[in-house]
Amino acid sequence: MTDNAVLRVVSGRPAPEELAVLTAVLLARAATAGAGTQADTACRPHRARWLRRERVGRAPGPRSWQGLAAGATGTR
Repeated sequence: MTDNAVLRVVSGRPAPEELAVLTAVLLARAATAGAGTQADTACRPHRARWLRRERVGRAPGPRSWQGLAAGATGTR
C-alpha cells in the first residue's frame, strides 16, 4: 500500500469485493453531489428557528401574581 491512500481499513480484513463495493458507492455519491439541477439548487428564504427575545414582550414582574389575587384593580 502507498502512503497517499485515500481509504484506510482501521479494523477487520475486508475482502476485495467489499472494498470494490465501498469504492463504487463512494464514487457514485461523489458524482451525484455536484450534479444538482437549477430547480434543486434554488434557494428559498431561510427562517431562523430560534426566537429573538428583543421582539417578545417583557415578562411580568416577580410580584405580578399579587395583582391577580387582588382582582387586578391596581389599588394596593
